[in-house]
Amino acid sequence: MAIEINGRTIETDANGNLVNYQDWDRDVAQALATIEAIELTQEHWDVLEYLREEFQNNNGNQPMERQINKDMGKRWGKTVSSKDLYKLFPLAPSKQGNRVAGLPYIARKGGY
Repeated sequence: MAIEINGRTIETDANGNLVNYQDWDRDVAQALATIEAIELTQEHWDVLEYLREEFQNNNGNQPMERQINKDMGKRWGKTVSSKDLYKLFPLAPSKQGNRVAGLPYIARKGGY
């Protein structure tokens, strides 16, 4: 499957994740979020940037939800619950968040 963004064809896999995570930019994220029926807020962007940083800077790490909660709590200076992140990414922060962040599909259960 492929999506068209600003005259570029971006390849996705059967799960809707980008085939090449380096094709990602903010316009691609907006398009992927639209497909997921998500309107991106600053909190969404914070999570997306965190997920991409983890993947790029930590040897392909794609954190599970508990770690996302902890790390976003540090960034936001407050306690972050799974409920908070599911409000942002209702189909699982570690799956849907990774998809919008342009990261590869990861076959595992979401949370803890």
